[in-house]
Amino acid sequence: MSYQVPEPKIFTCTQSAGLAERIAESFGTRLGKINFSRYSDGEFQPSFEESIRGMRVFLIGSTNPSSENLMEMLLMLDAAKRASARHITAVLPYFGWARQDRKDKPRVPIAAKLVAKMLEAAGATRIITMDLHADQIQGFFEKPVDHLFASTLFLPYLESLNLPNLTIASPDMGGSKRAYAYSKALNCDVVVCYKQRAVANTISHMELIGQVEGKNVVLVDDMVDTAGTLTKAADLMMERGALSVRAISTHPLLSGEAYERIENSQLTELIVTDSIPLKRESKKIRVISCAELFADVMQRVHNNTSISSKFLM
Repeated sequence: MSYQVPEPKIFTCTQSAGLAERIAESFGTRLGKINFSRYSDGEFQPSFEESIRGMRVFLIGSTNPSSENLMEMLLMLDAAKRASARHITAVLPYFGWARQDRKDKPRVPIAAKLVAKMLEAAGATRIITMDLHADQIQGFFEKPVDHLFASTLFLPYLESLNLPNLTIASPDMGGSKRAYAYSKALNCDVVVCYKQRAVANTISHMELIGQVEGKNVVLVDDMVDTAGTLTKAADLMMERGALSVRAISTHPLLSGEAYERIENSQLTELIVTDSIPLKRESKKIRVISCAELFADVMQRVHNNTSISSKFLM
């Protein structure tokens, strides 16, 4: 008698509910029922309201701060493990705490590795995420990691713009590899910004390596937080003779004065995904959904088929 694999079930953390609904719709199913009980002091408890025994479950939730988002995911993983789920896949459109991926000075944590170990200890048997801040974070896990690239979404959009004299730019030295990959895919030039910081989120100096005069520039980054780097880079490139400056950033953290900076900047537009829900609308921000990408990869994972065709670079 052959064993028939049951259809997977998809559940969501509270902050990723909108994206999870779009993923479930593209997947061809509905979100599973989960209830969050909350105490007056802020403590909460997730409860699966349907059986998941022996099933593959996908738990969707970005783990960007506040730490409550990460705690939700950890508790859901633990609950799924204790409910006897067979496979528990943590779907993290944005893997938070990833900027602390190494010891860059004495007596600091490596938070990205700590989070990886916590996810595994809580019960994750597989991780699906997109555009990690550093590729080596995959090595912090002992479980399989499917690391997706938002270039799958952004490259077709850039090609549709038909921009003449296109140049790809990295806002810092750390993103030069990503910028080069985009420039290779689009067969165009690449330039790099060199920045120095006095303290976190504050740029003291920025220089440009390369020529942008008469070019339509697209800045490429994995995340945008305060938008200080992107807007300063855009201003610098316009000063150096660029025709226009756009920015692509996978994860729209957009904290502090980010929205004001973007709206008052010389950026033509900022293109992001919905890995993190926007706090408010902006006429300069265009959102490209990653729901179909995640739904397709989740289907392939469930059916044990290759996902290599989803990598455009």
